[in-house]
Amino acid sequence: MPHPHTWSALRARLQHPLIQAPMAGVQDSVLAVAVSQAGALGSLPAALLNAASLDRELHILQRELGPRGLPYNVNFFCHQPPEQDPEREAAWHRALAPYREPWGLGAEPVAPAPQRQPFQAALADVLATHRPPVVSFHFGLPSAALLDRVKGFGSLVMSSATTVDEALWLQAHGADVVIAQGLEAGGHRGHFLRADHDLEGQAPLNRLLPALKAAVSLPIVAAGGLGHAPAVAAALQTGAAAVQVGTAFLLCDEAKTPAVHRQALVRAAASGAAELGPGATALTRLFSGRPARSLFNRLMRELGPMSPLAPAFPLAGGALAVLRARAEAQGLDDFSSRGPRTAGLCRRPQWWGR
Repeated sequence: MPHPHTWSALRARLQHPLIQAPMAGVQDSVLAVAVSQAGALGSLPAALLNAASLDRELHILQRELGPRGLPYNVNFFCHQPPEQDPEREAAWHRALAPYREPWGLGAEPVAPAPQRQPFQAALADVLATHRPPVVSFHFGLPSAALLDRVKGFGSLVMSSATTVDEALWLQAHGADVVIAQGLEAGGHRGHFLRADHDLEGQAPLNRLLPALKAAVSLPIVAAGGLGHAPAVAAALQTGAAAVQVGTAFLLCDEAKTPAVHRQALVRAAASGAAELGPGATALTRLFSGRPARSLFNRLMRELGPMSPLAPAFPLAGGALAVLRARAEAQGLDDFSSRGPRTAGLCRRPQWWGR
């Protein structure tokens, strides 16, 4: 079946105007397949995948979805890798030393952790073999040459915007669909026209969505805090072509959400944190070096969510990896990033399997 070169062609293949947000680290192709088979658009996060693992995951998607002509999305980051800063790395290790010592990790070298990689030629070579129906990007778009290659596969291109300026930039540089990422969204902030720690001018979805609708002519997907049916309905009534939902999928059987993360989400839902009450969540750069929303935990309370001690994205997570693993093995989420939106969390969304 030919690829959907336009949003309207893609939408015609979907039973539901819903995109499963790509969530690196807590899902793989299993969740994407299940979502697409249920009539929405499943997404594969590829920021943590090398060429071989991306090829393997795409083979699964094609095997499970291709025979039925079901579309899927593959997501990549477009960040600029930072230069090494040994002094800043050393300061981060010193800040974490008091947390490491009780676990017997004080003198233990930090093992390399998988780092989020930007979209590059080797990954485009893999896409050339599979030609996915939809490719989405975070932190802007890749170089013009790489973007031309993706469009040459027949893939529909989506990317996130957190401001009107970013949406206009995406429209001018070749995006087919803009994802309006409201300030309340989980995951990494997708802003790319300002410094990665600069949140000035970013707005909640109920302000961002109408502003983008007035400014650009592309279809707009709404994202951020859409954990229950009334919020989805409101976004669609405001003019969104579809919605993108992430945290609501974290308790699905097909997700690879760690047990301590699942427990934190259930507790937050039971306590009403789903409504993002004061102090329930914050944007933090502690876990990767770039702002992302998380439920509060010990590390955020004690170091401060936006501490300048954390190295540049994506380097901050490396020093936390062993510490996080030790804590999670004891059922503690003191050093783990936790998706914030809990309203509507369930093992299956209401539309699942229809």
